[in-house]
Amino acid sequence: MSNEHRVVIVGAGPAGVRAAETLVAAGIRPIVLDENARWGGQIYRQPPANGAFQRSKKTLYGFEAHKADALHTTMAALLPHLDYRPDTLAWACEPGRLDTLHEGREISVPFSHLIIASGATDRVLPVPGWTLPGVYTLGAAQVALKAQGCAIGRRVVLAGTGPLLYLVAYQYVKAGAQVVAVLDTSPLSQQIAAAPKLARQPATFAKGLFYVGWLKMHGVRIERDVSLIGIHGAQGVSAIKWRPSTDCSKTETLACDAVGISFGLKPETQLADLAGCRFRFDTHNRCWLPDLDPAGRSSVRGIYLAGDGAGIAGADAAELAGRRTALALLDDLGIAHPRDLGMRDAASLDRSLQRIAVFRQGIEAAFAPPAQCAAQWPDDMTVCRCEEIDAGTLRRCIRGGEANEINRLKALTRVGMGRCQGRMCGEAALTLLAEETGKPLEAVGRLRSQPPVKPIPLSPAMYSDDVIEIPEEARDE
Repeated sequence: MSNEHRVVIVGAGPAGVRAAETLVAAGIRPIVLDENARWGGQIYRQPPANGAFQRSKKTLYGFEAHKADALHTTMAALLPHLDYRPDTLAWACEPGRLDTLHEGREISVPFSHLIIASGATDRVLPVPGWTLPGVYTLGAAQVALKAQGCAIGRRVVLAGTGPLLYLVAYQYVKAGAQVVAVLDTSPLSQQIAAAPKLARQPATFAKGLFYVGWLKMHGVRIERDVSLIGIHGAQGVSAIKWRPSTDCSKTETLACDAVGISFGLKPETQLADLAGCRFRFDTHNRCWLPDLDPAGRSSVRGIYLAGDGAGIAGADAAELAGRRTALALLDDLGIAHPRDLGMRDAASLDRSLQRIAVFRQGIEAAFAPPAQCAAQWPDDMTVCRCEEIDAGTLRRCIRGGEANEINRLKALTRVGMGRCQGRMCGEAALTLLAEETGKPLEAVGRLRSQPPVKPIPLSPAMYSDDVIEIPEEARDE
């Protein structure tokens, strides 16, 4: 790869792998930065390569085993043709350069073109007791199962909303874990109303219905339209308390030793923010997203986004978007599209992505986060665990007239200034601010990103040798 065309891909999930495959087929040798130890992303996460435990792909991925195997096999074949860097965190982005961390070393990676395929993370909305040991996000529950071969507890309750609730429950029960209940805050009527759009992807819709039916047949209790009152315990989780949203006088407590909680997914957009990309508010994803053209080009020349990091659309769409974005990059370089490997053309990819977009609208409508949930948060409930900021502190600042915009609230209270940089508490702070001011989410601002986008050790950040990577063609000069 010439110094003029230095292509870097962040992420080796479905979008990143398919983008890399397309570029390699066109004669480009990209650099692929992967935060994980092995390619596959979150959805197709692989167990450790050291053989600590072995489980078949069918056991790990269920119906998606053939897709996982295809992605893993593709990337394995690509390794001689690209520069793959696992265990590498891209923690900051500057014009033409990424700051990365690998094995304790800070390495600056220059680029001429950048594809950000950073994926998604759990949308976290707190409930009383959410900071107790034994409370995990659904994503963390999946990591434990796929990468570590263990469950998060002996008696597990999965709570929140979103299709991931049912998928993780299915995966856990199939692995032999005890799932006491699935507590879904979305009403069944809402899910039924979204069925016409969900039916646009009949195979995916059918799998979702299968998971629900299978769980019921295996004795897993499923409750919909619930309000989560709190998670209880002394040194760890001992129970979760909830009530039907239609009957505030009725409450129920379920004994458990672990809770997996999530309210859907949200895109990881921090690198795009640091790169200077323009953002817009997306009503379906209920968050600010990079402003992209249909091919994945951002407002910054040479920077592209693909997959769930550009908007939640699922693994199938991520593979398509990875290819589509790579084709856009080739267009911008004046390089012909590859015609081998049976690769689809841009128009065909666009049509498929448009169909999936309708389905995703149905998903977001069926599993919307609970409305007006912040009103139920007690003042002493922690919202920002890094900085130990509770809901009462935020309310006093807002009600005192000191802040009606999220970055002002951040500056005055330090919410979102901790190690996670708002990845865990940002959604909650925005929700509380919107409810307190009576404004829609888009009117209270966008939480601006700051490096590092994820926690990094202090020593490399402050005392590294700032290793600057030398392009291959210049190393012998």
